[in-house]
Amino acid sequence: MPLATSRRANGLLAALPRDEWERLMPHVRTVELPLGQVLYEPGGARHLLYFPTTAIVSLTYTTESGNATQLAVIGREGLVGVSLFLGGGTAPHRAVVQSAGQGLCIDAEVMKHEFEHSVAVRHLMLRYTQALITQMAQTAGCVRHHSIDQRLCRWLLMSLDRLAGAEISVTQETIAQMLGVRREGVTEAAHKLQTDGVIRYARGRITVLNRPALERRTCECYAVVNREYDRLLSRGDVT
Repeated sequence: MPLATSRRANGLLAALPRDEWERLMPHVRTVELPLGQVLYEPGGARHLLYFPTTAIVSLTYTTESGNATQLAVIGREGLVGVSLFLGGGTAPHRAVVQSAGQGLCIDAEVMKHEFEHSVAVRHLMLRYTQALITQMAQTAGCVRHHSIDQRLCRWLLMSLDRLAGAEISVTQETIAQMLGVRREGVTEAAHKLQTDGVIRYARGRITVLNRPALERRTCECYAVVNREYDRLLSRGDVT
């Protein structure tokens, strides 16, 4: 996919003023992001920022015993690696590809320079960072206060928002890891949705058949996060 087209496939890059994009474009390249690829490990030095276009990346926290919980999901609306251009130098969480696809990457130092010298880039990236923090905070509250059924619906909707179609390739084991629950709980919740005609699940593929029903079954966390992203990152036509 040409860079000009790829740019419009990522919300943050599409929101950049044209002159800012033209300055960044020589440093941007397209990358394949296969399922399960680890982009960052906690505390590890990383030098690239990723702007997913068709892939989805999960930020996860992993305990010493190996249990993982999803903190945020990032797709075509955002970027992976905000801590790097903010000057942190290392990633605080694990970033792993949840759904295979493509993305754009850029050297963190180049983005950090633009962040420090361009008001437009700085304001956009700070607004995105605030939206991402909101998603992470809401996820923490969701784990504490909402049922597995509600959390599964929220996870499906957030994944669906970042894909072109209505089908998600994922195993129940992966969903259980992302939600930080037992696989049996995910199996039971998914069975309810399938029995009621909301989804179809077979061989590691979930097809959403009735999105309005899915939205009615999710918790308020989904709408809260969406409103914050819209408030902070809404834009007009790309310049």
